[in-house]
Amino acid sequence: MKRDETQMPERAAYPRSPVGAAARRAAIAVLALGLVAAPAFAALYKWTDANGRVIYSDQPPPGNVKVETINAPPPPANPNAVKELAAKEAELKKAKQLRVEDDAKATKARVDANLRRQECQRARGQAIALAQSDQVVLYSTTPTGERVAMSDAARLAERQRLDYWIRENCQNQNNDN
Repeated sequence: MKRDETQMPERAAYPRSPVGAAARRAAIAVLALGLVAAPAFAALYKWTDANGRVIYSDQPPPGNVKVETINAPPPPANPNAVKELAAKEAELKKAKQLRVEDDAKATKARVDANLRRQECQRARGQAIALAQSDQVVLYSTTPTGERVAMSDAARLAERQRLDYWIRENCQNQNNDN
């Protein structure tokens, strides 16, 4: 049968999917890795020949000979591996503990700074109230719980005490906090 060039070919040529190519490359890599790793899992055969020599081989002996199959020897171990692993684990544990301690210190510092800021705001507010309230009667409480109007001398003393406390405790804070 003669084909006309305008007709569609019998098998359509579709572009190859990049996913399919990646899957093929992965399959080839796994296969190559399996071929490389296969000798590591190969069996080792041991037998005695007719002359009494002990022979070791990766292929079974020909004929009817008593054969002992030996697993391949494990790769040489690092004699310090256990110590190195323990030291590395201890180092990681110590680093984690230091991070936890640093986080706790940072959290405590933030909480303390926030409390200090609130105390400074409260003290500044009280100082402003003492300075601006000449017409308003302010009361203080005695140790027995009795309310007593503050005299001008008591106001001045309280204002001085607050100013001193603010200078000592709020020196690193802005006045608008």
